[in-house]
Amino acid sequence: METMKIIEITEMSQQVLDAFTRLLPQLSSSAEPPTWEDLADMIQSKASIVLVAVDPEEIGNIFGTLTLVVFRIPTGIRAWIEDVIVDEAARGKGIGELLVKAALERAKKEGAKTVDLTSRPSREAANRLYRRCGFELRQTNIYRFTIN
Repeated sequence: METMKIIEITEMSQQVLDAFTRLLPQLSSSAEPPTWEDLADMIQSKASIVLVAVDPEEIGNIFGTLTLVVFRIPTGIRAWIEDVIVDEAARGKGIGELLVKAALERAKKEGAKTVDLTSRPSREAANRLYRRCGFELRQTNIYRFTIN
């Protein structure tokens, strides 16, 4: 895994669809796998930056992903890291940290002053990763409205 590279996905492919179909259930058992059209739309969106971890020596295999969402609001440019997933078979090898650091660097390049993310307390390894990367726990209320 020493040759692992983080790249941005800019075009939809069968490799991308296969990777998300394999990886997403490792993050959420309730989320439906994205379709080709869903992923193509996300990749083409100006707000979504899809980063993946690949090993150039293992052509065709995506070991992890995250989506960096960057958008402008009246108070400036905001960035969120969403859906960080490292393949179960490749965990503990620094892939998550490589993905997060690449996302932070990209957010800075895009003009964001802060980057936010959320993580369930039960995801202990993920929470350790985020603290190790410099994230600080905020005291805030997060509200969700479910649209039926």
